[in-house]
Amino acid sequence: MNPLVIVIPVVVVLAGVVLFAASRRRDSGGATGALSRETVKRDKPAAALEEAELVGVSGRQVEASAALDRRPAAPATTNTEVAPFVPPDADAIGISRRKFFNRSIIVMMGLGLSGFGAAVLAFLWPMPKGGFGSKIRVGNVSDVLAKITASKGFLYSAEGRMWMTAYPASAIEKAKAVYPAAVLPSMEAGVVALYQKCPHLGCRVPSCATSQWFECPCHGSQYNQAGEKKGGPAPRGMDRFATSVAGGVLTVDTGQIFQGPPIGTNTTGQEAEGPHCVGGGHH
Repeated sequence: MNPLVIVIPVVVVLAGVVLFAASRRRDSGGATGALSRETVKRDKPAAALEEAELVGVSGRQVEASAALDRRPAAPATTNTEVAPFVPPDADAIGISRRKFFNRSIIVMMGLGLSGFGAAVLAFLWPMPKGGFGSKIRVGNVSDVLAKITASKGFLYSAEGRMWMTAYPASAIEKAKAVYPAAVLPSMEAGVVALYQKCPHLGCRVPSCATSQWFECPCHGSQYNQAGEKKGGPAPRGMDRFATSVAGGVLTVDTGQIFQGPPIGTNTTGQEAEGPHCVGGGHH
């Protein structure tokens, strides 16, 4: 028999055995190199599954447990009650135009009533004693006449805002027919108490030493020593105060002012005694 007939089949069988053994070694042999961290992490569920099967735990339970492990941890929460809703304050946000106007009207009414109340209190409040607007005790009539003479016919009282001049006794009867009774007591005692303002526009009327008249520097009105109009645009004579004389003491009530005598009144007959201080002379 030819020996090749036996050798060839044996070689073929051995080659097949060698190839089979090599393929098994390739599948089960250890691989060289290192696995990545992600690969190892993904392989953990399979290993856990194998271990669970050994201890009697199902694979579904192991997969659920692994999924829970992969979820991020939820932040801790505290059991707090939800606060009730509170609407915002309208004043904090702003007011409507209507409310603004309403409040403005209320404020204006309050200010108006306050001013009215203050005016009423001022009207009802008693006047302070002394000074203009009150009764001024001038002094003994004889002393007042002496001061008038020393002042060259014109005595000024800043406290009473008045001029005082001498009034002749011979003119008393004429005065009674012209002047109100309230101003006559001092005239009968020989003194006239005149308000310092001009009846025309309220300028203070000074005396004129040369003419011995009152002559207004504003518009040229002129008056004799008794305050009776002699010229200029004034509508009447100088206004005067109520007076009283008790025990020889003259008191002037500067709270009572009476209008001066009408144009044309001249109870004393006094004419200008010298050059005028204002204007061109007697009208």
